Amino acid sequence: MEVTEKLDTKNRPDEWLIEQGMAGHKLPILDQSGEETVHRYPSDPAPITQDRAAIEAIGDRDELFARERAGWVGYVEWENYPDKKAKAHKILTSQTFPSSPDYQFGPIPGTNPVLSGDDFKAWHAAIGGELTRAADDSWRIVLQEKHPDMLHLLQFPYNGEPPKRLTTAQPITPNPLHFVRNHGGIPLIDKDQYELQLDGLVRNPKTYTLDELMDESRFPRMEKTVTMQCSGTRRIEQINLYSGQGDEVPQAPWAEGAIGTARYVGISMKKLIKDGGGLVDGAKHLELYGAETYIKDLHAMNYVVSVPWSKVKANEVMLAWEMNGEPLPKIHGYPLRVVVFGYIGARSVKWLYRIKAIPTPSLAPVQSREYLYWNQQIGKYNLRPIDGIQIQEMPVSSAIMTPWQNQVIIHNGSIKCKGWAYSGGGRWPERVELSADGGFNWYAVKEENLSKKGKWTWRTWETEIPCDAEGWIELVVRTWDNALNTEPIGIRQTWNWGLHVTSSAHRVKVYSVNKTREQTRKRLAQFEEMGIPLAPITKYEVVSGLSDEELHAYWKAHPRDVDD
Repeated sequence: MEVTEKLDTKNRPDEWLIEQGMAGHKLPILDQSGEETVHRYPSDPAPITQDRAAIEAIGDRDELFARERAGWVGYVEWENYPDKKAKAHKILTSQTFPSSPDYQFGPIPGTNPVLSGDDFKAWHAAIGGELTRAADDSWRIVLQEKHPDMLHLLQFPYNGEPPKRLTTAQPITPNPLHFVRNHGGIPLIDKDQYELQLDGLVRNPKTYTLDELMDESRFPRMEKTVTMQCSGTRRIEQINLYSGQGDEVPQAPWAEGAIGTARYVGISMKKLIKDGGGLVDGAKHLELYGAETYIKDLHAMNYVVSVPWSKVKANEVMLAWEMNGEPLPKIHGYPLRVVVFGYIGARSVKWLYRIKAIPTPSLAPVQSREYLYWNQQIGKYNLRPIDGIQIQEMPVSSAIMTPWQNQVIIHNGSIKCKGWAYSGGGRWPERVELSADGGFNWYAVKEENLSKKGKWTWRTWETEIPCDAEGWIELVVRTWDNALNTEPIGIRQTWNWGLHVTSSAHRVKVYSVNKTREQTRKRLAQFEEMGIPLAPITKYEVVSGLSDEELHAYWKAHPRDVDD
């Protein structure tokens, strides 16, 4: 719909919100490329349609997308069957689905789950067959395996993080509190029916059972403590600054909890490649296949990414079947997953069923078209995958987990803070610094207040930072790793259209109530004596600071007027 500015004169009930940018998803685009400005309005929701004849012509969905293997519930093999992919795409494009809510310009729901993922649920149901129950089965596993206080950012595919108070409660994250970033349903795979395929450019392609992989006479055991971080960690800061790519699943509004540390047991992927006779014919990358179904741009596929052979050769990629002393939880990839040390979590494929040696990085969308870091000049209408940097090693980053944004702190000259610090690529946090004045003065966290150093792990920390100020202040944390890398000081410096890798210094606004100041102590005592709640600070209370007599005495001593 195009309406010229002179005809656009009618106000709406929410006009004030729209004009003030509080409902930006309703604003028209101003097209000033012609002689007259044209308002290009957001389109109305498309009517829900369905071409039943086209869908029925595809065939019986229960037969087309039937169970692939005994003991593999919720798994459909897409990558070996282009025709099956084409039929699923035809089903999805022969109908329309309700659009996802806009939670960047529009409000984020105050619910848990925050976002429901209705589009992904509808797509899986439309394909049917083995995917019919994917959403229900996945949510059942979430409720079984995850802590009851988990923050469910997206119900399906499941994305969840622990609450702040529990994220850094322990240096090792308990399994029920470890963050989860899934791209599809949770396959339920019987350990005794499990097989892993090794093929592509290897000298001797093979297939392994889990028992064969766990045979220590063939493959030495590997045990590592590893921090895994999603590239979306702290994404909400970028969203609050500028909106970006609005795809609901990759852009779940992560806070500071999309990071966790666990002790994994398994084998080095390098040993597996060696068992297959090594790489041949110029192979330089290992393509990793996950059993879940991922739907992107109405195309169904398995979750596929790749890691370079140089990373594998350095014994920095493992195949893990144990997490924190227990078999892998179903939601974390049971019976076997990949753990890539120091890389973005998206490369640590869950429910691994195939490793394929290839000459170049994978062309699968998750590797080649997603998880890209864009220049700030790149956006919706000019981006190309080749303009983005593939995100691999995670940069240095840190976060304040307490206090929280907009919290009021009553203190005696210092504020207690707690958080985490991490650096990828085998680097580690060497020094954590905090500021209580927006980044002008910095105080180092004492070494004894930091958890143990580890090559592939975070460091949790807690400290008290001096604060003399009264009123609104900005707490900031930054970390220096052992290579002297540190975070950019502002969110603007890391903002990108994909809303990935918020690696700027973490900032938290708090209201300082400083009891070392006499007037503040008196005022607090007055509130307590009158039985007036201290929260919220924005609520007006009838509490006089001075009596009329005191005011009169002050102005007598310090007249407001001056004599000519």
